[in-house]
Amino acid sequence: MIKPATTQDFEFFYSLYFHPLVNPYLLYEMMDKSAFQPIYEDLLAQKILFIFEKDEQDVGMFKLIPLTYRSSHIAYLGGVAIHPDYSGKGYGSQMMQALVDYGETLGLKRIELSVAAINEKATHIYEKAGFQKEGVLRNYTYLKSENKYIDEILMSYLYPL
Repeated sequence: MIKPATTQDFEFFYSLYFHPLVNPYLLYEMMDKSAFQPIYEDLLAQKILFIFEKDEQDVGMFKLIPLTYRSSHIAYLGGVAIHPDYSGKGYGSQMMQALVDYGETLGLKRIELSVAAINEKATHIYEKAGFQKEGVLRNYTYLKSENKYIDEILMSYLYPL
């Protein structure tokens, strides 16, 4: 089940965004809770942050950012992660299917994302959910903690017109 994030979900999001196995693939460098708090509050205010719940347990997260005007049929998908405690149990595929279904209820015609080229596991899950590769952004993301740039793969899911 997909549900919007609330102020009470801060600990879950913090623990997932800054988990050492997850953080290298997401937007934010490591930071303490006080530094993340205003970022979290901004994400809540935008109403773009969601939790994937299974059997009443918070399992995963994502941001779904709707575009506007002539691109209002599109949403950008980011911050996608399954908590490592639930990894390898099929929850990633389940979350992606729930997310695609949710996008359809919103009337979306396209969901787009970028994924680190080195993140083969995520790329596989996205492809399994029907996303297709569209291109590569070379040296797109800078990992300050490793002092290196990595490529990002552009992918999209297209709903039938």
